[in-house]
Amino acid sequence: MNSRQQLIKSFRDQARYADYLGSPFTAALMNRAAASLEQGGPIAALLGDWPGDPFADGLPLRFAGALHALVLTGADPGLAALYPPHAADIDTVWQAVEAAMSARPEHFADYLARAPQTNEVRRSALLLPGFVAIARATGLKLRLLEIGASAGLNQLWDHYRYRYADKGWGDPASPVTLECEWRGAPFDLGGPVRVASRVACDRAPIDIADPAQRVHLRAYIWPDQSDRLARLDAALAMTLAARVRVEPADAADWVEARLAEPSDDVVTVLYHSVVWQYLGEPTKARIRANLDDHGRCRPLAWLALEFARPDYDLTLTLWRGDGNKTRKILARTHPHGAWLEWLDQGLTGATGS
Repeated sequence: MNSRQQLIKSFRDQARYADYLGSPFTAALMNRAAASLEQGGPIAALLGDWPGDPFADGLPLRFAGALHALVLTGADPGLAALYPPHAADIDTVWQAVEAAMSARPEHFADYLARAPQTNEVRRSALLLPGFVAIARATGLKLRLLEIGASAGLNQLWDHYRYRYADKGWGDPASPVTLECEWRGAPFDLGGPVRVASRVACDRAPIDIADPAQRVHLRAYIWPDQSDRLARLDAALAMTLAARVRVEPADAADWVEARLAEPSDDVVTVLYHSVVWQYLGEPTKARIRANLDDHGRCRPLAWLALEFARPDYDLTLTLWRGDGNKTRKILARTHPHGAWLEWLDQGLTGATGS
């Protein structure tokens, strides 16, 4: 498969995924972009010969984010007049897209040069049962380490309000309420969950005190999903008020340094959501090795929400600090937190990483 065919396939694949995740506008836009690539339209010159895997690199999302940013900022009124909530046909939209590409090449080059960052806050609703399970299994306060934290919105997971059908968790007065459909096995969310400390890192953290960087974050929310934008805006306000800080750092270096710090009377919890696929194999190997070393002598948990086509798995690996290690897939989940299917109430099961 040549590079042009790979580009076309990446946009077609993204169209199917957007349709599955409830964004018909994005699906139509991605399919129209693929058609233009097949025809050798202006988008072919814009994207050129992408050196890597365009789908794994999120190239279609980078392109969609560049367009949405023009709409959000009002930089392209003609395009904004055709985007949701307006209902223009996709060929009319595409004419405005091609005009935007021609008029603002520097803007598109900027967005194409950096990986997408969504920091989907409703993923906290998928992580929460894992934190509850860790607290219950260990009886210890949680020392939280998040990698790939982006803007840090999921650092405040214990400050949000949650609704899972007949279940509730968190402060009813929280400005952010996250609703998630609970499927599968029952699980009791009761019991204390105490946080001892929280820190986070990202290779390129988003500074949400900067209005331009907030636009960048909002641009990756699909434009016909206004509920996601509203949740993001509410979480941004909370995170700004809390002065959450995300450290710029390589994930493996940061994990190694953090695990070397004193951690008495706590369980250290490394967690991440939709991050692992973007890390190189040497980085992943270093993180696994450091976790195993630390877990041999201290309580440790690794909570990961990561891609497992077509949905995501919530996986928990737990080291008891005595050489005992268990790993379990706790739930299958929707990528944006719309639902989770709980699979297991316990932490027994296969060992290994």
